[in-house]
Amino acid sequence: MIPQYIRKFLWSCDWKKMDLSKNKERIILNILNIGDIKAAKWLFKTYSKPVIKKVLIDHGAHGELNDKSLNYWTFILDVDQTKLSKLLDFYFRCRSNQII
Repeated sequence: MIPQYIRKFLWSCDWKKMDLSKNKERIILNILNIGDIKAAKWLFKTYSKPVIKKVLIDHGAHGELNDKSLNYWTFILDVDQTKLSKLLDFYFRCRSNQII
């Protein structure tokens, strides 16, 4: 069940149909990107740090997070910048070639 105070960060989704396990990427990314401190605390109680970090690495560099959020959470979660830099380089190369 998605708490009431989290639902506003999932405005683009039908939160009634969301499953904490099946939709974890969308939930995690939305809260990392636009969530407040209360939502972040809920996020870290709901999902483990390794799970949140994996979602950030796998999806955060693909335009899912704004630059400030991506930089902040990369620092907070101690993500290897070289790993993320390679993903960002690939993403921007694809974008400039209109592959994505």
